[in-house]
Amino acid sequence: QVQLVESGGGLVQAGGSLRLSCAASVDTFSLYTMGWFRQAPGKEREFVAAIHWSGRRDYYADSVKGRFTISRDNGKNTVYLQMNSLKPEDTAVYYCARTKERLTDVYRSRITDYAAWGQGTQVTVSS
Repeated sequence: QVQLVESGGGLVQAGGSLRLSCAASVDTFSLYTMGWFRQAPGKEREFVAAIHWSGRRDYYADSVKGRFTISRDNGKNTVYLQMNSLKPEDTAVYYCARTKERLTDVYRSRITDYAAWGQGTQVTVSS
């Protein structure tokens, strides 16, 4: 069973940047589209970004488009989320996730599209 471990969260001022990482424990990493979600206190978990298993296509929520960039290194079994121009409303626990099926398209924004989740990493943006 795959294990996903996020890192890179922390406290940053508005306008700052953070880079999250998510390392997967299995060699089949390169066969799965990967996603990032976030959950703020009292809110539902929401989609942030996804990257195709090939790394050639990505997909973003409107709220982060132009500020966040998802990428992956299949040789390192790792997916990244570069977050720039952070806003207080970006404050949340961020989770990486792996899709249920192999070799899917990148347009996977529903929680039910994903079967494996990391433990989450806290991102706090101060105003």
